Amino acid sequence: MRPRASNADVNAVVRRIRALGLRPDVSRGEAQTVIGIIGDESRVNFDQMNSMAGVESTRRIQAPYKLMTKEYLQEERIIVTVNGEAIGRDGVVYIAGPCSVESYDQLARIGEQVKAAGAHMLRGGTFKPRTSVHSFQGLGEEGLKHLQRVGQQLQMPVVTEVRSESQVELVAEYADILQIGTRNMYNQDLLEAAAKQGKPILFKRGQASQISEYLSFGQYIVANGNRQIILCERGITPLGGAFEQDTRNTLDISAIPVLMSKTPFPIIVDPSHATGRRELVLPMSMAAVAAGAHGLIIEVHDRPEEALSDGAQSLKPDQLKELIRRCNAIGELARD
Repeated sequence: MRPRASNADVNAVVRRIRALGLRPDVSRGEAQTVIGIIGDESRVNFDQMNSMAGVESTRRIQAPYKLMTKEYLQEERIIVTVNGEAIGRDGVVYIAGPCSVESYDQLARIGEQVKAAGAHMLRGGTFKPRTSVHSFQGLGEEGLKHLQRVGQQLQMPVVTEVRSESQVELVAEYADILQIGTRNMYNQDLLEAAAKQGKPILFKRGQASQISEYLSFGQYIVANGNRQIILCERGITPLGGAFEQDTRNTLDISAIPVLMSKTPFPIIVDPSHATGRRELVLPMSMAAVAAGAHGLIIEVHDRPEEALSDGAQSLKPDQLKELIRRCNAIGELARD
């Protein structure tokens, strides 16, 4: 739209789009309003649309993930702020905690230690997506209550995964950030339901997804009115990677600058799941920060040998403290 287009002009274009059976998405920048079209663009006569009052120009964004681009969102950088903690600014944000919430005492104990080490947010799994039906599945709502209580006591925002559409409202009641895990990157119904809660979404890349595919599915969040997206690179399994024995996945460090060039959303990295090995978490964290990551999400347990899930990749609190010290130093150098 033209910089001085009236609200009536904008509303007329919105009505025209809806009359075609399509969905409008209005993005209001400081200088200009852009109206996106969600749906089959072949229904649109762009010459006619271009002649409407207040319209400056019409064009197709060529990327398949149009709604995720800087061009459409009119933002060079989107900062996601949660209870005073901002992801996407110059500093590195650390999200840390146990893979699974095992009890209130366990979470409170670890929570105090990760905060003392320098973490900004607390993570903990309550509904656990597990490969085996025999593995610990999480405490469910009881775990959510523990997570919320400890987060409030420590004044730390809390992050946990929502595993299915039926859990969205329950998890949103307790968590500050809703995590969509790698297995659910393709779950359109879950993405839409989570987006509608209006809370920040930590959106993990699928294990076998290309970047364009990843961002294309991220559009389901934007299309449902939620632009509070935190992208997360957590390791992929490339062709033949299933036979790799030395790492759990392959951490795609190059994805960080690529994503930063294409989209304004903040990008964090999960070195715990990417490597699956405690001794690899530190070097991969430093590499991620050097590449420009805005944050890290790291699994921490003070008694990893007793952990009910992912003990082998969990750092001890003193190791987290050292990781934060080193990564902060690298972050300062990278910004220079």
